[in-house]
Amino acid sequence: MTRSRHGSRPRPRGDGESESRAERKNRTRHALLDATMELVAERSFGSISLREVARGAGIVPTAFYRHFASMEDLGVTLVEDSMRVLRRTLREGRRDLAARQALPTAQSSLDILLRHVHDNEAQFRFLVREQHGGIAEIRRAIDTELRLFSKELAIDLSRLPDLAQWSPEDLEIAAELIVTIMLTAVADLLDGDYRGSGVEREIVERTEKQLVMVFLGMGRWSPPTG
Repeated sequence: MTRSRHGSRPRPRGDGESESRAERKNRTRHALLDATMELVAERSFGSISLREVARGAGIVPTAFYRHFASMEDLGVTLVEDSMRVLRRTLREGRRDLAARQALPTAQSSLDILLRHVHDNEAQFRFLVREQHGGIAEIRRAIDTELRLFSKELAIDLSRLPDLAQWSPEDLEIAAELIVTIMLTAVADLLDGDYRGSGVEREIVERTEKQLVMVFLGMGRWSPPTG
């Protein structure tokens, strides 16, 4: 039996075993999330219907409301699940920062990002497409998650000796620059017009130059005093 993106599907049970109500509900919730992710692989979230999602999960449409208050609620949950992928990327970057006690290199940052993009393309594609999509609740959820992401990165940067004198506001600005550059690279990598190893290398090289400029500027810039 296959493994869900959002959890493990229950294994077949032997005699005397029965699936609890909570387990059934959890399995159906994951099925709804998986069905939605498959539907938004090549379409916007706003273009899919509740009936399509329910059919993909193998339930009747009215049963949808036992798991989510609305399609918007489902979309926000998908944002939160997809952002966990970005947070894993951040955790790897944290380990790199902690080990070297210095600004990360552009190459190491991009290596981490590329690996996660290739391994979790559906989640990244969903975030990139819906960041400026038509559902306000989803746009706000993505914006909130990205702001939290930048704040966490700013905290990591504050622990570096070279940036010890930087104010929290300046650290957040630097973190937002790094996150924006990374997300632009992700959008380009997932764009259908930019597929192929040769074009991917061009995107990576351009992004690496952008990050080098930011890291060099961070290393030499002194916060204003007074």
